[in-house]
Amino acid sequence: MKKPGIWQTVGVAGGVVGAAATGVAVGAAARKRKQIATARRRLATQMSEGSSEPGVLPPGEPSSVTADDGVRLSCEEIDLTGDPADPDDAAALTVVLVHGFALDRRTWHFERRSLAELVDPPVRLVLYDQRSHGRSERASRESCTIEQLGRDLDAVIRALAPEGPLVLVGHSMGGMTIMALAEDHPELFAERVLGVALVSTSAGEVGSAGLPGALLSRRNPLIRGVGLLARLQPTLVDVVRGVAGDLIWAITRSFAYGDRSVAPWLVDLVDTMISSNAVDALTDFVDTVGSHDRVAALPALAGCEVLVAAGEADRVIPYSHSERIAAELPDATFVPFPGVGHLPMLEQHAKMDEALIAFLRRSAARIDVGSGAAPGRPKRFRRRA
Repeated sequence: MKKPGIWQTVGVAGGVVGAAATGVAVGAAARKRKQIATARRRLATQMSEGSSEPGVLPPGEPSSVTADDGVRLSCEEIDLTGDPADPDDAAALTVVLVHGFALDRRTWHFERRSLAELVDPPVRLVLYDQRSHGRSERASRESCTIEQLGRDLDAVIRALAPEGPLVLVGHSMGGMTIMALAEDHPELFAERVLGVALVSTSAGEVGSAGLPGALLSRRNPLIRGVGLLARLQPTLVDVVRGVAGDLIWAITRSFAYGDRSVAPWLVDLVDTMISSNAVDALTDFVDTVGSHDRVAALPALAGCEVLVAAGEADRVIPYSHSERIAAELPDATFVPFPGVGHLPMLEQHAKMDEALIAFLRRSAARIDVGSGAAPGRPKRFRRRA
C-alpha cells in the first residue's frame, strides 16, 4: 500500500516501536484515519465486557531512586504479604520488573496483580520507569545507553531491595538492561539473584533483522531525521502525532501484537505509553539498542533459574534472538508463544503468568531453608487466609 506523503512512524511497542512524524498528505491521511477509526470502533463493540476492561489493580507505594548520575527514577513497590516481621508470612522473593523501550511500568499490567497476589511463594514487587520513560526524569542523550540502564537497575536494587533473594524479569530493552547488570556485577547473580526471566529480548545484533533493521539501525536516516526534528521542532512533531493518532494506533496494533483482533484497550494501553514519551527521548536510545551485544554476559546467568519467552510472530525483535539466548543457556526453560507478537505479557497474559509463576516457584526452591535443612530443598510457605 502506498504511503500517504511523507509521514512518520511510531516508535515501536516494547523494545522498539518508538515515535513519530514529519508530515502527512492531508486528504489521504484524513481518509485513512476515518477507515481506521471506524474499524477501531467496530472492533471495540465486538469485544465482550470482561475482555475489554482492564480490571482493578493492587495499589503500590510510590517512591523514587536517584541514579548515580543524578537522574530521578520513578519507582513503585507492591507488597501484599502479611507481617514482614514474621518470617513465615513475609515475602520470600523480591521480584524486579524491568520494562522495554518506549514503554513504562504499565507494561506489567497483569503481572502486578497475579504476582502480587501469589501466595506460593509470596513475593514483593518492585517496578520502575527507565530513564527518559514514563514518570522518570528526562536524561541527557549521552547517558541513554544500555550500560547506564544496567547501572540504574543496580541503583534501584541497592535502594529498594538491598538484601534478600532476588528475581529479575525484563522485557525487550529491559532484558538487555539485566544483561548489562550481569556484565558489570556478575557477583550479584552468584550471590543474590535466584532467577532471571528474559521476555522478547536479544543478546545482540538487534538491528540485523526484522523491523529493528529498518527502524532502529544506527544508519537509518529516517530515525536520525526524526530525532533531529523532534529536538528542533517538538511542537510540530506533537501536532503531527495528534493528527495521525488513528494511523499510529493501527501501526502500534500491527507491530505490538500478533492477533489483529486483540482487545482495543490493550492497543490503547501501548499507544498511551508510547505517546507519553518524548520522541527525541526515544530516538536517543537508537544507538545503544542497535549496538547492544552481550552474549558474553550470558554465562553469568547460568547459575540462576532462567526463563526465556518470546512470541513467534514478533515483528520487533525476531523470535530467533530468543532462540539464540536459549541456546547459550541450555538449562533455561524456553516458552514459545505461537502467533503472538512483541508483548506476550499483554497479548496472552494467562499463559505468560502461568510461565512466570512456575518460574518463580522454581527460583524459590533454590532458597536454602537453613536450620539443618539440605541446601537446595524447597522452602515451605504458609498460605495467607
